[in-house]
Amino acid sequence: MPSTSPHLILIALLVELAVAAGMAAVLARSATFKELLLTPHRTWRQTLALLAMIGIPLAIGVWMRVRVPNFLGADLSFEATILFGVLFGPIAAMIGGVAFAIPAVWHHEFFALPVNLAVAAIFGAYGWFVDPEDIWSFSPFIDLSIYRWIRRNIEHPHLDRQIFLLVLITVVQFVTSILSRLYPAHFFELYSTNWLAELAICACAPIVVGIPLKIWNAIRIDQQLEEQRRLLMEARLDALQRQINPHFLFNTLNSIASLVRSKPELAREMIVKLANILRMLLKERDAFVPFGDELALTDDYLDIEVVRFGEKLKVVKEIAPETLPIVVPSMLLQPLLENSIKHGLEPRIHGGTVTLRSRLEGERLVIEVEDDGVGISPERSAPTAGGVVRPGTGIGMRNVRERMEVLYGDAAVVEINSRPGRGTRVTLMMPILDEGTWPQTLAESRTMTPLRER
Repeated sequence: MPSTSPHLILIALLVELAVAAGMAAVLARSATFKELLLTPHRTWRQTLALLAMIGIPLAIGVWMRVRVPNFLGADLSFEATILFGVLFGPIAAMIGGVAFAIPAVWHHEFFALPVNLAVAAIFGAYGWFVDPEDIWSFSPFIDLSIYRWIRRNIEHPHLDRQIFLLVLITVVQFVTSILSRLYPAHFFELYSTNWLAELAICACAPIVVGIPLKIWNAIRIDQQLEEQRRLLMEARLDALQRQINPHFLFNTLNSIASLVRSKPELAREMIVKLANILRMLLKERDAFVPFGDELALTDDYLDIEVVRFGEKLKVVKEIAPETLPIVVPSMLLQPLLENSIKHGLEPRIHGGTVTLRSRLEGERLVIEVEDDGVGISPERSAPTAGGVVRPGTGIGMRNVRERMEVLYGDAAVVEINSRPGRGTRVTLMMPILDEGTWPQTLAESRTMTPLRER
């Protein structure tokens, strides 16, 4: 391709941005595309269907660039091959790269095929070795990405994977521009002898890659939040069925009846606390709440249990003040506390102590619920795949695990340590999300891969 004027280059870049945004938005409206894109483990047939839905319109764009003079912005084969590589792996990207190269090779641009295969291999390998969330959260706003990276690395500089992807795309784009300049008859890529125009070409490539990722990632977030709302509703129903069951309710009412004459003020407080529990469980709540609010939700439940059990039950709280503003999934603590009291301490004749702790460890919030009760017996442990025994597989604990997985993915850890006859400790470790900013930060913290469990 002969050197093109800077004005025509800029017009072509604007067309590329418009084509990328339009294509991604149109595909995002397709229910079939969304289902295929968000399928955790796709078959090869599903992957090929995705490649066809994305690649056929872009292959037509390459053909239009070949046939229509100065219609340079229709060719997104370079950026699309990168997209295939980071999302679907090197083999799928090579298939797409070959499809994009066919119109170009037909027009005697013979270097298009090996270059597309090389790009597919490079970015497919990158997609294999990084966390998928680093790819999904890649932003087309490169200035903002660089600014955030500088802020995060003022004290402890390190190479961010998203910045690495940004630099890698820019460098490979520059190399292909040089190749187009050296062999214009055998390979096409935008280039310019004007350094500002060349800088714009290199900066535009990561933006074109980032635009579809940004649009499609919004679909992922919507689906995950919908799943979170479903699990939250199940948690509320589970709380009503498990915690406000007839046994708990009758015992609480009996305790109130016994206190009406001897300690009327305490009986009145228990009635108010029981009403608060019912009201909060039935109330529509946000997916995330500050940790301080979540603690307040459990106070009434614990106060009632302390009155019911008397001196047999002690509650200890070791809460770090700096953890109170941090947002956590709502209805997270109550199932854990209920398990500790009902299954750990209630079977013991002399009762025991339930301890709730919170602290910060680097960039993570750590919450612990520990009791010195009977522990989890081997009979109550459930075998998982491979014969591994995993304690704490009841409905409440399973719901907590699923919600942590949906919200944080591999960034969260659920750890259960139980010693029969000596007690159980449940530890939750999750990324720190600040109140008011969690919807944006959530996209950077989650992945659909299973959460780690120790």
